[in-house]
Amino acid sequence: MDGIGPKKAIQVRYRLGIFGNIKKKGFTKYQIDQIEQMIGQDHVVHWELKRGERADIERFIFLSCSRGIRHQDGSPLRGQRSHTNARTFTFRKRIRK
Repeated sequence: MDGIGPKKAIQVRYRLGIFGNIKKKGFTKYQIDQIEQMIGQDHVVHWELKRGERADIERFIFLSCSRGIRHQDGSPLRGQRSHTNARTFTFRKRIRK
């Protein structure tokens, strides 16, 4: 699941009183419902996380900051070399247009 790492998963499991190293198929339906409910209350997960990331990108583009411009152009964002590398990144840009 997006947004939940191993450490958070262990914390949620212990808060619910589930001890031991149990695989996903070892949980009962009731335990799975409890886990989903607790994660939904405390953490931002899955589609909410993806929507937030997309909103951040849209905000960068709207502000016309350097990261937003590079998102629009399809160029590498974080200072990577683009003269000889990043061919696949710029190739995807050409396909989209």
